Amino acid sequence: MTASITFFQSANKYLGDGTIDLDTNTFKVTLHTSTYVPNAATQTVYADLTNELSTANGYTSGGATLGSVTWAQSTVTMTWDAADTSWAASGGSITARYAVIRSTVTANGHVEPLVAYILLDISPADVTATTGNTFLLQWNASGIFTSAIT
Repeated sequence: MTASITFFQSANKYLGDGTIDLDTNTFKVTLHTSTYVPNAATQTVYADLTNELSTANGYTSGGATLGSVTWAQSTVTMTWDAADTSWAASGGSITARYAVIRSTVTANGHVEPLVAYILLDISPADVTATTGNTFLLQWNASGIFTSAIT
């Protein structure tokens, strides 16, 4: 399974004007069904999202908080990263096609601005964790994203 990450167009603006602060904000990641239609151009805040999984089988609506978030510089590369995120499937399966990262802040008139969405399997196909297994978002070893300083 190979995943693909796409940044919401508004994230660039939000990073530039301070609405999103990669150093200090709390971030959450939600899971969405195959009927969610991401739109990087028009979706800007959490309220714009649809078809998030309901609270059931180990998933809680609203998503999980990204742990151990870092924004660090190494020579000429900036890296944003977090600990892997997981949900333990219990009482039934957890099935999703997309994950969405958002900040939980309200700033500059924006409530919970969006950062990026992830197509969990580029086939595309649903990803499922059955009861007793873990639905794991394992971030790239190089970070969720990197940016070169030139």
